[in-house]
Amino acid sequence: MEDLLFTLIKYSVLISLVVISFSVILLLIRTIKGPSNPDRAIALDSIGINLIAMASLIAIQLETTFFNEVILLIGILAFIGTIAVAKFIEKGVIIDHDRHHS
Repeated sequence: MEDLLFTLIKYSVLISLVVISFSVILLLIRTIKGPSNPDRAIALDSIGINLIAMASLIAIQLETTFFNEVILLIGILAFIGTIAVAKFIEKGVIIDHDRHHS
């Protein structure tokens, strides 16, 4: 019974990795083609989420916890990237150099 469970997990992870990889390819196409900047921002954010899912599935497949730091790093970078793209879409710049002196 335990072998059946490990086999089921192994194939479920493999199928999930294939589906997520296909999703990343489609999201890359959406990132390149657009049609608008908000669509590109959402596609980039979704790519980050899919990369987190892929790292998690690889950690399950390899039966290790060493990917936890990688997952956290991808999450932080995806969040910062989303904030930067949103600020660029809103204001046209990412870093404001205009300082107000009081």
